[in-house]
Order: sequence, then C-alpha cells, then structure tokens
Amino acid sequence: MREPHIFAGNPLDRGEQDRRDENWIIEKAKDLTSRFLPMAGPTVLVDSESGLDLGWIGRSVLMDSGCSDTGYYLGSMENVCYFAVDVNNEDNVKKELCERTGYTFEDARSTAESIDKPKSGILAQGRAQINWHNRHRFCSVCGGTNESRRGGQKLQCASCGSEHFPRTDPVIIMLVYDGERCLLGQSRGRLARMNRYSALAGFMDQGESIEEGVAREIREEAGIEVKNVRYHSSQPWPFPSSLMIGCLAEAATTDINMDPEEMTDVRWFRRDEVLLALDKKNDELQLPDPIAIAHHLIKSWANGDF
Repeated sequence: MREPHIFAGNPLDRGEQDRRDENWIIEKAKDLTSRFLPMAGPTVLVDSESGLDLGWIGRSVLMDSGCSDTGYYLGSMENVCYFAVDVNNEDNVKKELCERTGYTFEDARSTAESIDKPKSGILAQGRAQINWHNRHRFCSVCGGTNESRRGGQKLQCASCGSEHFPRTDPVIIMLVYDGERCLLGQSRGRLARMNRYSALAGFMDQGESIEEGVAREIREEAGIEVKNVRYHSSQPWPFPSSLMIGCLAEAATTDINMDPEEMTDVRWFRRDEVLLALDKKNDELQLPDPIAIAHHLIKSWANGDF
C-alpha cells in the first residue's frame, strides 16, 4: 500500500459497536479522561506552545469556558475517547478557551500540513462530521428537525423517524499521460492563476464506475479519449466532504478539444518541464502543493513509479 496522504491515516477506533449504546456515548462525553477538539468554521484549536499539535482539552475546561455541547464522538485510542466540538457561533467560548489554555484557533488546512499525518486524519473526520451536521439540521423527507444519534454518526428525524447518514462525495482526479507528456489543466474558479496547472478532476455521476467516470471527465473537459485506467490512491478531502479517487490513464487520442465553460486551459507538458516544476524551478509551470493528491499523481508519473 502507498503511504497515506494528508487527511488520511486516522488512528482512532471509530467504535462501531460502542456507538450502538446511546447511554455509553453520553457517559463518555462526561468522562474527565475524554478529550475534546474545538473547531470553529474553517479553524481548529491548536497547541503551538509545545510544538504544533491539535488543541485537545478536557471536559472541565470546555464547560468552564461556557460550552455545554457534548460534541460528536470520533473514536477511541488507548482507552481514551475523543470528540469534536463545534464552537463556531460562540465567540465568548472561543475567547475563553484561548485564554484558559494558551492555545489559538488556526486554519484547519494549514494546520494539517504541519502536524503528523495521522492527526490530520482525525482533523478531517472532525471537520467533515461537524460540517455534515450543520448542513443537515432538517429532515429531507418531511422537513422535521433532525436529532443526533450514535455519537453524531447518524441523524434521525424527530417527526417521521427517517434516518440520515453522513455523505461523502466521490471525486475522480486523474493524470493522463502520452509517453513523455502528461495532460494538465486550469479549471474555472479553482486554478485560474497564471501558470498554475493541475490534474483534471470532477464528481462521479450516479450509476457510474470509476473507470467510466475517468473517461467521461477527460472527454468532457479535454475532448480526449483514454485507455488503461489504473487506480493510484485516494484522499479524504474535508472541504467540505469529498473522497478524492486518484487514477492514471493512458491517452488513446491526443488532440485537445477543451470545454471553455469548465476550463480556462488544457495542455500537454513534457516530463522534463514537470520535473522542474516539482522542484519549483520552472517559472512557466506551477503545480499543486504536497497537501493535494494531484501533486502525488503528477510526481508519481514524472518519476516513473506508477
């Protein structure tokens, strides 16, 4: 197996069986040994005094800061339970937490690049779960109020009883190659900066295999047919809740017919150009940073280790 990307490698036991006991979850949320990670919008509490780390706190600190939320259960490790807590709309709580701990709220994405990868997996889980709860307060069946169950792993409508589970949006991202060239593009609104290119990507459609999705997206965005689609690796992307499915594919045709509504540019780049860009020595080409799976797809092809 390949080394996990940032936001993967979560070491917590997510506790499938434990979650079935609502009383157990409630008791663990009160347990003084349990640890809580406050998050606020795109930020997370960070301990930067003893080396950059996630800002875990105890239940007493959380309550003394004015937060009564029990949070969402993430899982356990070495007999300690971990929860994520949303304090986005509680400015007083955020201020108190910082004053009591000496910690600060920092951008979650930047933090993930600086902490150990397994910890970035915990961060991803917490952020995605909080986001899902904030976006699904009401039942999609009857419009009733949803209530948290299984430590936040499930929502259940208080009116009609419908159950709702977290959604993860599958996104295919693929590096297409033709011998000593690879295909890179700029999509509107995402990479519309001069000289910055990435692997092509798009959401999978319903009733579609990964291979079919790769072929369709390349055809739609670049007008190119592909063959020999191969899986490379995957990456959770909690902005807000996607699973990036990385693939490589060989070009069956090479003439570009770009979709101008989705893309600002699509072109072929030589291997030597890409290698220089990976070393940040190519002023004509900028590539995604290592936080993104696109960087690793491009690097894997450029180094010939795919």
